[in-house]
Amino acid sequence: MLSPVLRLLLRRFLLLLGIYLLLRLAFYLANQTVFQEATIGQILLAFWHGFRFDISALLLLNIPFLVLSLVPNFHRTWQRTLRGVYLTLNAMGMALNLVDTQYFKFIGRRTSDELFTITGDIERQAGQLVGHYWFLLVPFVTLFGLLWYLYPMPAPATAAHYQHPRTSRSIVRTGLEIIVVAGLAVLGIRGGLQLKPLRTGHAFMQTPPVLGHLALNSTFTFLKSLGYEPVERLTYFSSHQKLQAALAAHMPAPRPNAPRDNVVILLVESFASEYNGVENGGRGYTPFFDSLATQGLFFREHYANGRRSIEALPAVLAGLPSLMESPFITSNFQTDELHGLGELLGKQGYATSVYHGAQNGTMGFNTFSGITGIQKYYGLAEYPGGAKSPDYDGHWGIFDEPYLQYFAQQLTKQSEPFFSTVFTLTSHEPFPVPAKYKGKFSPGKLPIHASIGYTDFALRQFFKTAARQPWYQHTLFILLADHTSQTLRRDYQNLLGSYKTPLLLFRPNGTLPAADVHRITQQADVPATVLDYLGIAASQQLLPFGYSVFDSTTTGRALFLSGGSHYLVHHDYVTELTSDGRVRLYPYRTHSMPASPLAHPDPAKLRTYGNELKACTQFFVNGLVDNKLYKQ
Repeated sequence: MLSPVLRLLLRRFLLLLGIYLLLRLAFYLANQTVFQEATIGQILLAFWHGFRFDISALLLLNIPFLVLSLVPNFHRTWQRTLRGVYLTLNAMGMALNLVDTQYFKFIGRRTSDELFTITGDIERQAGQLVGHYWFLLVPFVTLFGLLWYLYPMPAPATAAHYQHPRTSRSIVRTGLEIIVVAGLAVLGIRGGLQLKPLRTGHAFMQTPPVLGHLALNSTFTFLKSLGYEPVERLTYFSSHQKLQAALAAHMPAPRPNAPRDNVVILLVESFASEYNGVENGGRGYTPFFDSLATQGLFFREHYANGRRSIEALPAVLAGLPSLMESPFITSNFQTDELHGLGELLGKQGYATSVYHGAQNGTMGFNTFSGITGIQKYYGLAEYPGGAKSPDYDGHWGIFDEPYLQYFAQQLTKQSEPFFSTVFTLTSHEPFPVPAKYKGKFSPGKLPIHASIGYTDFALRQFFKTAARQPWYQHTLFILLADHTSQTLRRDYQNLLGSYKTPLLLFRPNGTLPAADVHRITQQADVPATVLDYLGIAASQQLLPFGYSVFDSTTTGRALFLSGGSHYLVHHDYVTELTSDGRVRLYPYRTHSMPASPLAHPDPAKLRTYGNELKACTQFFVNGLVDNKLYKQ
C-alpha cells in the first residue's frame, strides 16, 4: 500500500498530466491546419504518445519539488511551501506551451533554448508581444488557477499521524520510498528502458511524421536543448571517395567574358510563395513582384532551407543550409572556418555590406556578417535618427519603404563593384502598415496579407529609385524570402509547402545566362550562382550543398531539416532520412507532398537519393564537429 507521501505525490503528478493534456489540445486546436492530413485515429495516437514526453518533461522540470516532497513533514507551513515550489516551476512550463501555440506558426517547431540566444530581441519586443498576444493570459490564468485550486493538500488526520515520534521502521520505509521514487524518476525522464534516452526525434516515428510536433510538449524540447549535447559524428560512408561520390557536388567553372556586375540581394521577410500572384494564378498581394517576375529568371520550384530568419543568412551568404536543430549563428560551431560571399567577393575588389533596419545585434546578424567577410554592417544604429526616427515602426525597426529608399541611396555612395544584402522586416509579426497607408493594401484574410502588400509597394518604390542611379543597369538583383509565415491556402498546408518561397534573378537590361526556371532551387544555391554569374572560381572555398542555377548538368536540389528528419527535394521525389536512419520516398509536386511515403518505392531511386541525403548530412555534421567543412 502506498504511503501518504507517495499518494500525495502521485495525485499531484497526475494533476500535471491532466494540465498538459489540455495544453496539447490547445496546441492542436491552434494549429489544426498543420495536422489536417492525419486521421482522427492517428491524432489520438499522437496524444497517447505524448504522455511519454509529458512524463519525461514534468519529472525533469519538477526535480526540486520531487526532492522536497520526500520530506515526511505534513505541517501546514511546509506543505504551503511545497505548493509554492510546485506552482512556480509548473507556471514556467505552462507558459512555454501556451506561447508555442502561436510561436509554432512561425518557426514550424517547438521552442528550444533559442529563447536564450535571442534574449535581447525578446526584451526589446516584450511590450508589443504582450500587447499582441494578451489573449494567452486568459488560458494561463485559468490553468494556473486550476493548478492552485486542485492541488492536493494532506488531510488533517494524515498530518496528525506524522507528528508522532519517528520509529526505525518509518525511517527505513522513508529510505525505501526515496530509492523507489528516484528509480522511477530516472526511468521516466529517460523515457523507458530503451538503449538511449528519449529524444525529440523519437516523436516523429509515426505516420504522418508531422504529428511529432503534437506528441511533443514545449517543456520537453526546451529542457532537452539546454546545455551542450555533443553532436554525434556520422559514419554512413567509410571513405572520402565514397562520400564524395554520393554527395553529388558540382562546382561552377570559370566563365569567359563574365560581367563584373554589382550584386544586390533582397532578402524579404516572410515573403512566401503563397502570397504572390505569379505562382497562384494571379491571386495574390504582390502586383509589383508579379510584374518583375516576368522580366527576369523566376524559379518556380524554390525552397527555403529553414523556417526561421536566423537560418536564412548562413544559407544565402555562405551556402550553409540549416541541417541541425540549433541555428549555426548561435551554435557552438559559429567559430568554425566559414568562407562566405563577403570574403570571396572582397578578394575580387568588391565593396561588401549587409543592411538590416533592426537593432544592431538582432539574431547575431552583425556578427555573422563579419564571419562571412562582409566589410560593413548597417543596422538601426546607423539609420538617421535610429529608434527615434519617425520611420521606426515601434516594434522591430524601420518600415520597409523608407529603409529601402535609404538602402538605394547608400548603394550610390559605395564604390563599384559592390555586393550588398538588405534584409527587410515589416512583414514580420505583428505585421504593421504605416498609418498613412491604412486601407491602401488589400487586408486579405490573414494579418500578414496587408503587410505583404505594403512590402511589395516598398519594393516598387525601391526599384523606381534604383533605376535612376548610375549603377542600376549593370547590377544583378536577387530577390528571395527568408522563410514562410502564416498560411491560408490549403495546397500549401503541408511539409513542403511550409518551405515554399520565391527566387527571382533580375538584371535591368535582361541579359542573363540561360537557366531552367523549373529546376529545384534553394537558398544555399545563392553563393554558387553569384560566383558562377561573375565567373569567379572558388571551388575550394564553396560548400557542396548548393548548385549554381545556371548549371545545366544538374536539375537542382533542396535540403532542410524538419521534425528530426532530413529532407532532400528533387524534381521527381522528396527523400526523407529519419533520425533512426530509415530512408523514405515521397512523390514530388510543387509545394506539395503526401503525408505518407511510398509503400513500394523504386529501389534504385531509394538507394541513390538516400545515399545522396546521407552524404549531405554526414558532410554537414562531421564538417562542423571536426571544423573541416572545406577539407573533407
